[in-house]
Amino acid sequence: MKRFVLGEFGEPEACVEAARKLREQGVPKLDAHSPYPLHGIDEALALPRSKVPLVALSGGVIGASAGYAMQWWMNSVNYPINVANRPQHGFWTNIPITFESGVLIAVLSIFFSSIFYFFSLPRTYHPVFESEQFRTATLDAFWISAETDDEAAVPQLEEKFRSTGARRVHTVVESA
Repeated sequence: MKRFVLGEFGEPEACVEAARKLREQGVPKLDAHSPYPLHGIDEALALPRSKVPLVALSGGVIGASAGYAMQWWMNSVNYPINVANRPQHGFWTNIPITFESGVLIAVLSIFFSSIFYFFSLPRTYHPVFESEQFRTATLDAFWISAETDDEAAVPQLEEKFRSTGARRVHTVVESA
């Protein structure tokens, strides 16, 4: 059964510094919760670089290639039309659709990969939402959570949170 040790901080700088200290102490599976983005929290939690730009580039290249190949196939192979004795395939006439199909597939790949893979949505429930005290995470407080499966490690984690300056520390147990 998973347990989440939560620590509340009053200032964003204190939250970022506490996250850095907890990570340096070897606390695994840390996450930060705040009412607005915190400067420096990515580095403090040692989060990896986002893979979204790679997804966008891949989707854009695939979309542009598919759009161009589709136009080439239709105009040169499938249904060639002789218009004013021009060549069957003209590169410059295919640029608008190639660009638009690249943008379309890039945006769709970002949207669907973000929703279903990166954010694991639709996830309507997270165990930390069971805590009434955690409601301040959307208003004016900054929280750090540490996930653990070991019940014996919870008191040590709570003490580490207190030593980093947390105002309140408590544990949420995931309901079965």
